[in-house]
Amino acid sequence: MKKPPVHRSFVNAFRGIFLMIKTERNFQIEIAAFFINLFLIFYFKLAAIDTVLILIASLAVLSAEIFNTAIERICDIIQPDFDKRIGFIKDIAAGAVVLMVAAAVIVGIFVYWKYV
Repeated sequence: MKKPPVHRSFVNAFRGIFLMIKTERNFQIEIAAFFINLFLIFYFKLAAIDTVLILIASLAVLSAEIFNTAIERICDIIQPDFDKRIGFIKDIAAGAVVLMVAAAVIVGIFVYWKYV
């Protein structure tokens, strides 16, 4: 199979992000949190290292949610009916998102504490 041109790969990737925003409620909430963080970065005039920490944590949460959604969609294709093994896989993927959100909240507390 021939690889698509680089620009086509980026178009496909951004289409995936747009589809996440359009269809996934949790991703919409996390995007809202990302924009709140962007606002706070400028409002508090965060130091460069603090800005980087907040951006990495925020983007890690968004990435974890994308991976979780991909895993859930693949599971639904493989087994459309209820299967506790598939449920276990989905729960594990969701757990990864929860851990990443917890880490991001901890980073946020440590970073923003200095500015409040």
